[in-house]
Amino acid sequence: MLSRVQSCAIWGLEGVLVNVEVDMGQGLPGITIVGLPDAAVQESRERVQAAIRNSGLVFPRRRMIINLAPASVRKEGPAYDLPIAVGILAATGQLPLPALDGALIIGELSLDGSLRHVRGVLPMAAVARQAGLRRVFVPACDAPEAALIPDVEVYPVHSLQALYEHMTGSSLLQPLKTAQVDMLPAQVPTDYQDIKGQEHVKRALEVAAAGAHNVLMIGPPGAGKTLLARSLPGILPPLSIDEALDVTRIYSVADQLPADVPLVNIRPFRAPHHTISHAGLVGGGNWPHPGEISLAHRGVLFLDELPEFGVRTLEVLRQPLEDKVVTISRAQGSLTFPANFMLVAAMNPCPCGYYGDPVHACTCSSSTVTRYQKRISGPLLDRIDIHIEVPRVEYEKLSSDRLGESSQAVRERVTRARQIQRER
Repeated sequence: MLSRVQSCAIWGLEGVLVNVEVDMGQGLPGITIVGLPDAAVQESRERVQAAIRNSGLVFPRRRMIINLAPASVRKEGPAYDLPIAVGILAATGQLPLPALDGALIIGELSLDGSLRHVRGVLPMAAVARQAGLRRVFVPACDAPEAALIPDVEVYPVHSLQALYEHMTGSSLLQPLKTAQVDMLPAQVPTDYQDIKGQEHVKRALEVAAAGAHNVLMIGPPGAGKTLLARSLPGILPPLSIDEALDVTRIYSVADQLPADVPLVNIRPFRAPHHTISHAGLVGGGNWPHPGEISLAHRGVLFLDELPEFGVRTLEVLRQPLEDKVVTISRAQGSLTFPANFMLVAAMNPCPCGYYGDPVHACTCSSSTVTRYQKRISGPLLDRIDIHIEVPRVEYEKLSSDRLGESSQAVRERVTRARQIQRER
């Protein structure tokens, strides 16, 4: 007997429908999985067998062939455990075949039959809606994420036994209501009014935020460059609904979406260490995944100690800074990830950090300073619009009780400036 279950794979940031076909045949008992599966999909044989038995159901002692179509799309991850288990139960007559019509099923099985989190649920639910599938069965912990997609009934599933009872009609699952997206005001981890001094740098960052310009801050250690950079997301305009869904899709595919946050409603701030590889920065791998520049999409990418980054790592930023996307090519094909971010970089003027400082004497020779500053290429510097000196803050300003302007007031001016730009 043959059964078909609809599931989904991730290609880049998009979902691709996968037909899980289970066929029972004659021969020695065993399971063969075909359709370009990776090691995690091959291991699902043991997980599915244990989950079916521990759920009080019958695992057939027959020869089974499981085909994941289309075979041209690589299948990775454990998200096919649940559709494979449902396909086996349907092929053996334990589940009615009509119950599978118009349903998309995804989920990783534990050995006891309970379901675990899987990545990429948001684009999977979106492709189900595009394909006309009106029911989506996902792990209960991922249901709020899938419920962001309208016109789709999302059923939170806790275990294989619960899904079996729902499809046989003995105990129905209740669909999760479509999430009402409420864009709350962004929480400001570092408020402008708490930063002492550096008024001209605050003004430069406000101009950069209004025009989405890239910024390079140059100054001695302890001048507040990192603190100023971390305050920048607090003055950026809040994310729109479309922008929030765009960012959430990236974090879902990268499996970096917090468990209790189905929707990213604050602008990302990414600050990778200078030891990062170029693949970690722009994305890559045998099966490409988003890098730091894509995780900073619609937000801020902060590169502290800019000259300490590898030359090759920095040079790969040139094309994404221009095109706002990054294309990664592999033998299997090319993938394009969004990379519309604000670059904020910080550096010392010399290796010791005190070149030009009026208090602390610099110990570097002029040739050493020149070599240090030339680690950053001219084409990359040309793509950074604002270069700002960040001097040390005098003790009088640090010890003052006077508060500056709040991030909320600056954000309102930045929002008005961007609105004027859109109207132009």
